Amino acid sequence: MIRRKLTRSLALVLALPLAFGTVAAQAQTAAYPAKPIRMVVPFPPGGGTDILARLVAQKLTEANHWTVVPDNRGGAGGTIGIAEAARAAPTGYDIVMGQKDNMVVAPWLYKSLSYNPVKDLTAVAHVAYTPVVIVTQANSKFKTLDDVVKAARAAPDTVTYGSPGNGTTIHLAGEIFNGAAKIKMRHVPYKGSNAAMMDVLAGNVDLMVSSVPSALAQIKAGKLRPLAVTSAKRSTSLPDTPTVAELGYKDFDVSTWYGIFVPAGTPKDVVATLNAAVNKLLATPEMKAAIIAQGAEPQGMTPEQFGTLLKTDYEKWKGIVQASGATIE
Repeated sequence: MIRRKLTRSLALVLALPLAFGTVAAQAQTAAYPAKPIRMVVPFPPGGGTDILARLVAQKLTEANHWTVVPDNRGGAGGTIGIAEAARAAPTGYDIVMGQKDNMVVAPWLYKSLSYNPVKDLTAVAHVAYTPVVIVTQANSKFKTLDDVVKAARAAPDTVTYGSPGNGTTIHLAGEIFNGAAKIKMRHVPYKGSNAAMMDVLAGNVDLMVSSVPSALAQIKAGKLRPLAVTSAKRSTSLPDTPTVAELGYKDFDVSTWYGIFVPAGTPKDVVATLNAAVNKLLATPEMKAAIIAQGAEPQGMTPEQFGTLLKTDYEKWKGIVQASGATIE
């Protein structure tokens, strides 16, 4: 009898650390986030990704009493920032605002990248998508997209267009339009949207191919003239601007998306917490209006849905990039 009691007592004592360990682990998970979250923004300040990332960071902070701090790590079409995020510890305290450019296009453009977006990162929350807009200076000689096409056909490689950088969806949108219109415009890459914007406003390049969020403020100020959007349907923010498809280029459809990713191996409950917080924000009228005001279209997804979109687009853009012949060292 005494031996049985001692055995039970010993078993209880041995079980206590395990029990306390489980409770402690649960408490640690429940407390997430217990410190500031760094949101890597893989482009310089002022561009569409930066604008949207800062909006999300601000609203997550306000709505949840978290501290979400944007950290701009621009360069190489956004791949430097994505690579840094992929190398971070999978704890949920380093997240990144990725987009189609650096997640599904860049891997097929660059001859070597230090990350594989499908294997090294986990999709957390889709935030928004946006069409690409072709703009020119308000005083430009180009009044319509047809004016651009006529000029480019008359003098190939003389009409110039700026983009946020080689390897971006925006860059390829210009190249895809070159093919569709059977013209040759000359691409001028910049280190981010803001630098390209300054040059098109100054008249140093004829056109800019831009995300709508990056160009919207200057369009509303009357400093840029939008010629066309590249998505299948018109932008909510630019309802009077025709689509490229409407202007005679059947089935033309290029847009980009934005979403939050974390390093692969991040705990599923952390991913679920972040996803729930973002989707809750996207469901509010205030957040919807704020995103639309920036020229994007809000759209929430589950992590699984966003992960499927990532994988589907990753394979789709392989063919598009290879057909374009574009490569980056």
